[in-house]
Amino acid sequence: MDFSPGTNILYGDNAQGKTNILESLYVCSTTKSHRGSKDREMIRFHEEESHIKLNVRKSDMPYRIDMHMKKNKAKGIAINGIPIKKASELFGIINMVFFSPEDLNIIKNGPSERRRFIDMELCQLNKLYVHSLIQYNKVLLQRNKLLKELNFRPEYKETLDIWDMQLYDYGKEIIRFRKEFTERINEIVKDIHYGLSGEKERLILAYEPNVDIRNFSQRISLNRDMDLRLKTTTTGPHRDDISFMVDGIDIRKFGSQGQQRTAALSLKLAEIELVKQIVKDYPILLLDDVLSELDGGRQEHLLSGIRHIQTMITCTGLEDFVNHRFPIDRVYKVVSGTVIQEN
Repeated sequence: MDFSPGTNILYGDNAQGKTNILESLYVCSTTKSHRGSKDREMIRFHEEESHIKLNVRKSDMPYRIDMHMKKNKAKGIAINGIPIKKASELFGIINMVFFSPEDLNIIKNGPSERRRFIDMELCQLNKLYVHSLIQYNKVLLQRNKLLKELNFRPEYKETLDIWDMQLYDYGKEIIRFRKEFTERINEIVKDIHYGLSGEKERLILAYEPNVDIRNFSQRISLNRDMDLRLKTTTTGPHRDDISFMVDGIDIRKFGSQGQQRTAALSLKLAEIELVKQIVKDYPILLLDDVLSELDGGRQEHLLSGIRHIQTMITCTGLEDFVNHRFPIDRVYKVVSGTVIQEN
């Protein structure tokens, strides 16, 4: 497929493979599926492996990204024909923002989805964050494993100090970066949401760390007995959240579906603007059947805000765009996994 630098429409009936195309693009940008799927779940049924090849031009520099996914092995990634050892080396070549109907539930769903939103965006923008997050997750895994084993191997209890120290070292960096990120995106989202709500509501987004960075180390020690009892780590950024307040009301719990959707849409539009501020370029936008989930006013707001961005949009029909007189640069019809370019 040869995408236009403007608006690309992929239309077709449900279950024809439209989302697969967007998922492939996102994997080439972040190494991960937007759905959180494991590699083996993305490979076609009855096949052992899958290849994606993506050519992209950024700042007049051509890049070729090769992604080789295997059922039972780690994926292989190459940039311009040279294999890379760490997936993080890929981050920053292409910035993509993925928006699917599931994202409209980011406000009302659990904290893990909101943490994932921060992680996926920060990993594209900050390599130091990638390093801290990877190391923190490794330490967390080992510490939890040790907590479960201590019933049988009590002599290993002294080694908890080593894991506690590392948990603090990497965790404090995650907290610092998440705080900065949330503050920056909050400044952008306020104005976007005010316009989207017809200048009726003011949204404030705030980071809710599980632990204050100043007493993080102390809290790990204080909660050790509880951790031993529960056999899991109860303190750290793996339990963080973000709050969404509209005129003093927590819309995670008390917001209407319309308020939650407006806030989610505002968040995605703010994400686009934040990427532009940091990397001095717009990201590529992937919209997966989102328009059918939004009412006319929100559709209009979304479409008018993305006219100058390279965008791939999936939908079941072209009526939405005809109704909005939205400029379309390239149209693809997707039928049973086959793509037909129509213009």
